[in-house]
Amino acid sequence: MRTAATVSALALAALVLAPSGVHADVAAVPTAPSAGTAATAAAVAANAAPASTATGGTPSRKAEPTPSASTPASADPDALVQGTIVDTVAYGRHARQRMDVWHQADELRRPGVFLIHGGWWSSGDKKYMTEISRSYAELGYTVFNINYRLSTDAAWPAQRVDTLDAIATARRHAALWSFDPNNYVVVGFSAGGHLATAVGTYKNGLPGLKGVVGISPVVSPLTAYLDGTETLDLNKRKLRESAIRLAGGCEPSGKCARIWQSMEVPEHASRGDAPVLSVHSADEFVPSSHSNQLRDRLRQVGVEVTVLTEVGINHSAPLYRLPGVAERVQEWIAGKVF
Repeated sequence: MRTAATVSALALAALVLAPSGVHADVAAVPTAPSAGTAATAAAVAANAAPASTATGGTPSRKAEPTPSASTPASADPDALVQGTIVDTVAYGRHARQRMDVWHQADELRRPGVFLIHGGWWSSGDKKYMTEISRSYAELGYTVFNINYRLSTDAAWPAQRVDTLDAIATARRHAALWSFDPNNYVVVGFSAGGHLATAVGTYKNGLPGLKGVVGISPVVSPLTAYLDGTETLDLNKRKLRESAIRLAGGCEPSGKCARIWQSMEVPEHASRGDAPVLSVHSADEFVPSSHSNQLRDRLRQVGVEVTVLTEVGINHSAPLYRLPGVAERVQEWIAGKVF
C-alpha cells in the first residue's frame, strides 16, 4: 500500500504494470523453513536497517491507502509471505525491460537479492524464478526478479545494460520497496549467471554490491564456443550457437574480436569487484572450468571466489534444487550482506 506521494514518485520512476498470470501461484502456502533457512532468515532480519539509516531513494511510506488502478497490488497481501507485495515494474521502454519486485510495506531497509533467469540468452522468463523469488522473500529480502532483452531482441551488451539499469532503478527508488540500496547481491542461472558475473566485474565494482552468485554460470562464452566446436553433446553445440547469436551473429575473429572480448567475464576482473560464489555439476555441459577462469583472475587482484562442484549432470535450476545447494547459497549470501 502506498501514500499519494509514493504513488506519484513511482509513476515518475517506472511504470507499474497490472499483475499477470506470472503470479497466479503466489498464494500457495509456503513450506516450513529448515533450521538452516530459519537461521538465514534471522540473520537477514538482524541486518535490515531502519529507514532513517538508508541512503538515496524517496521518503518512506506513512499510510496505507487502497492502491489505485495505476498501482495495483499483484496479489492478496494476506496470501503472500508475511504480507509481501509483488509489483511488476518497468525499468525501460522495451517489453522485456520489466522486473517483479517482492517487497514489504514497512519502515525497514532490507538487503536485496536480484535474480536473473537463464535460457541460452535467447529464451526464458522471470516467471520461472517465481518460486526462488518467494524463497528469498520468506528469508526477509527485498527481491528483484529481472527480465532483460534477449539475443533475439538485441545483441550484446544489451543484456548487461538491462541488468545494470534494473539495479540502478532499484537503488534510485529504494524507499519504495523497503530496500537498502547499499546492501544487495545478484544471483544468476546459466546464461543469467553470465550476466550476474558480468555485472559483478563491470568497471571497478558496483556501489552496494556485496556478492555475486552463479548457478552453472556461462562465465566464458569463448570457452562455450570452443567446447561446442567438435562435440556430440547437443547442449554444448547449442550453447556455442547461442554465444554466436549473443555476439550479433559473428564468430570470435576479425572485426568481432572486440565484442567477444567484452563478453568474456574474466577479462574484466578488478580489485573493486564483489566476491563470487559459483556452483556447477561435475559433468554438466557448462563445466566448472568457466568459473575457474574467473576465480584465477579475481584471486590475482585479491577478490574472494568460491567454486563448488556437485556430483552429476544437473544444470541451472535443477542443480540449485539438489539437497543442500540452495541452503549453502543462502548461507553464503547471508554472510555477505550486512
